[in-house]
Amino acid sequence: MIKQHEIEDFMQQFFRLLPEDVNRSRQDFEKALRATLTATFTKMNLVTREEFDIQTELLSNTRAAMDELEKKITELEKTLSDKQ
Repeated sequence: MIKQHEIEDFMQQFFRLLPEDVNRSRQDFEKALRATLTATFTKMNLVTREEFDIQTELLSNTRAAMDELEKKITELEKTLSDKQ
């Protein structure tokens, strides 16, 4: 999930780009934006790149283990059919 500090970093970058006259009502705008971003990111169920990479590696490892087990099962089935 998106962490709170990532939302804060985004907001800081966003507010640096705002014109000065908008910055005057920054606190009200910041509260509304923070609530909207948090709700939107939560609904989107986003993950960080790090979490994605970890899950990709786990999936790859699981796939390799499954392929190895399938190979062993095939060998065992062949051995069993040869004995019969």
